[in-house]
Amino acid sequence: MKLKDFLAGVLTGVAAGFIVNEAIDRVNPNVAADSVLNTIKVAFKSEGPIDGSWIVMKTEPYKNNVITMNVYRGGISRIKDGELEQFEFTADAKTGTIVELVKI
Repeated sequence: MKLKDFLAGVLTGVAAGFIVNEAIDRVNPNVAADSVLNTIKVAFKSEGPIDGSWIVMKTEPYKNNVITMNVYRGGISRIKDGELEQFEFTADAKTGTIVELVKI
């Protein structure tokens, strides 16, 4: 096999991989739900230990006045000053940004 043929094959493989990766990103532009939950957990851990957390892996539509977006819903709990605190959150599925955090 000639070096020229080998390099042509490698470059073709790299180009095909790049194209497939871009196509997948366009089909599912959402941030992974696990990533969103981990980001929230890191923020809460800075104030103390976490007791539990959850997130719904499927997005759902969310409307806040005139803004409509797909979101993940989840929750987190912790013990602070001997008291159980529970929060529910709503996060934008495209960016992972928290759009609502409610203490329950």
